[in-house]
Amino acid sequence: MDKPKIVVVGASHGGHQSVLELLHRYPNADVTMFEAGDFVSFMSCGMELYLEDQVTDVNDVRNFRPDDLIKLGAHVLNNHQVTAINADAKTVTVRDTKNGTAQDYPYDKLILSSGVRPNALPVPGHDLKNIFLMRGYDWATQIKAKLEDPSVKHITIIGAGYIGIEAAEASRKAGKEVTLLDIIDRPLGTYLDPDMTTILAKELTDKGVELKLGVKIEGFAGDDAVSAVKTDAGDVATDLVIQAAGVQPATEWLKGTVDLDDRGFINTDPYLRTNLPDVYAIGDATLVYGVAAQQKVPIALATVARREARYLAANIFSEHPARPFGGVVGSSALSVFDYHFAASGLNTFTAGRSGVKVATSFYTDTLRPAYVPEGNGNPPVCVNLVFDPQTHRLLGGAVLSTYDITAQGNVIALAVQHGLSLEDLAEADFFFQPGFDRQWSLLNLAAQHALGEPKF
Repeated sequence: MDKPKIVVVGASHGGHQSVLELLHRYPNADVTMFEAGDFVSFMSCGMELYLEDQVTDVNDVRNFRPDDLIKLGAHVLNNHQVTAINADAKTVTVRDTKNGTAQDYPYDKLILSSGVRPNALPVPGHDLKNIFLMRGYDWATQIKAKLEDPSVKHITIIGAGYIGIEAAEASRKAGKEVTLLDIIDRPLGTYLDPDMTTILAKELTDKGVELKLGVKIEGFAGDDAVSAVKTDAGDVATDLVIQAAGVQPATEWLKGTVDLDDRGFINTDPYLRTNLPDVYAIGDATLVYGVAAQQKVPIALATVARREARYLAANIFSEHPARPFGGVVGSSALSVFDYHFAASGLNTFTAGRSGVKVATSFYTDTLRPAYVPEGNGNPPVCVNLVFDPQTHRLLGGAVLSTYDITAQGNVIALAVQHGLSLEDLAEADFFFQPGFDRQWSLLNLAAQHALGEPKF
């Protein structure tokens, strides 16, 4: 192929990594990226830092600037929405969102990294003013303005996952009264098991966040702007609503062309190929092979999309790739006021969703030897391990403390990725220095505890 034309749809993590990899591997390739939005490319995972004034500028909260890729040889067109794939002609139809005109662009290879969009609850009153979403540049700047507005006294956040927790913390730090609502009965209940969410629920309430969990949102009340959230457990008076109630694949435009599952995720084979020739898909709009679950699962993480892009770029011109995409563990971390946690692989919720039988073990101790006082940097630490009850193969886990031990989550991720067992982790050779840890390291002790061994 003389000068292959590669089109990338979406300037998210997957799209960005795809362009970087393609330009590096194939200097002769003609690479074009289309992005429907105006701002390229806002990192919503950095929104809390922006809201809390911990970044240089809102315009810096991005993966890259268009010029970064243009200088490397790519074409980057923002305000250009891909609306259709014409598989027989091998073109995509692209609408210029500024002037409304449309044009077809040819491709030899097409990479879909269209991502997801946040759920806006379709309940009565959803079109009232002051009901926001927690995603993207425009919403970030609007929320920031409201956090600085003294007339906004109370903020209600819908959704107690990562994004909702970030919104709650930023709002409290801005001096607002905050109520956090969710249909499930635990904050972060899909990410952590109950031993840890109990700790974090207390932390949230201690920091002034009112929790109303296990409630159903029935609508929004107000004349012009929202004044209350209506739930099956009563109304919550409020000045502002931030919705963080999950996401859905941004794939409506692909229906009837690309195979989708019943939830709208793009179906791909083990080589990240769609049903259309020379059309591939990566990122949040796809399901990814989970190493722990040993099946395809939804894992909407930047780390996943970038690993898929790296694999895809290496194999995009191979008719028969030497190996399929190896899958991912799925790891993430978050601060909840004074606490920090990291989680990898499966927990009881995600294991149940995937039909995987697991056992768990919760271990708590101090980070360093007992002769070091807590006030001198020896706080309580918690570890939850998730494993196969028959083989003891590690399937997931989490760490939690007011001290930042989140790097230990990467050790759990590596253990899951390489199929280590509790016995392996119990004997793994980690360093010891009392200024940092115990004679047996924290994860050694947690695995020994899971095996029922005497406490050190």
